[in-house]
Amino acid sequence: MFKGKSFLAIIPARSGSKGLKDKNIMELDGKPLLAYTVESAMKSNIFDNIILSTNSKEYAKIGNKYGAETPFLRPNKLSEDDTSTIDVITYVLETLASVGKTYDYFILLQPTSPLRNEKNILESVDILLNNSGNAVVSICELDHPSNINTKIKSNNTLDFYDLKKVRRQDIEKEYRINGAIYICGIKYFMKYKSFYKEKCYPYIMDKASSIDIDDIYDFKYAEYSIKNTVSL
Repeated sequence: MFKGKSFLAIIPARSGSKGLKDKNIMELDGKPLLAYTVESAMKSNIFDNIILSTNSKEYAKIGNKYGAETPFLRPNKLSEDDTSTIDVITYVLETLASVGKTYDYFILLQPTSPLRNEKNILESVDILLNNSGNAVVSICELDHPSNINTKIKSNNTLDFYDLKKVRRQDIEKEYRINGAIYICGIKYFMKYKSFYKEKCYPYIMDKASSIDIDDIYDFKYAEYSIKNTVSL
């Protein structure tokens, strides 16, 4: 319990990644990638349970070593490339509820965000509780404003746009979801199967902590950041 509310951590870590093979257990500065997320969840000291959702006994063993629980393995039908995170969350919540384990909120912590730490988790929970929110999703500022985005037309030329119409200093700040933290009330989630319907608040993270590992370039950047303690 934390401030009178029960919290469940869900860490989704399936095996079989094709973009970056076994990225969830790749050694990042001497530790498996998923260990960073398990450790930050443990250090936050707010969770009733920290569940590693995986289809792999090997992944489960690694997660358990660092403090996560794996009371059940994820079925193969929920471990495909096109499996939605919503379906994974629903399966975890329903499976736990079937053995009498219920909570007020869950926090989805993806292992591909190794620079998210316990301070980020606690700050995002404060936003949730202070605003009586249904959900909180972490974001960070865009590197470049969307007014310079364009498309390539069917004839291989650029869509026309005129940068002179908007001065950079006049552009309103824009943000992207960084994938690090998703908090949601469980009753709300089971009703809408969404984080964004009503009273979803942002938690703004700095760019240095918002690395989301998708390919080897992201991995190397995260490794450099950890080794050189890059932070803002």
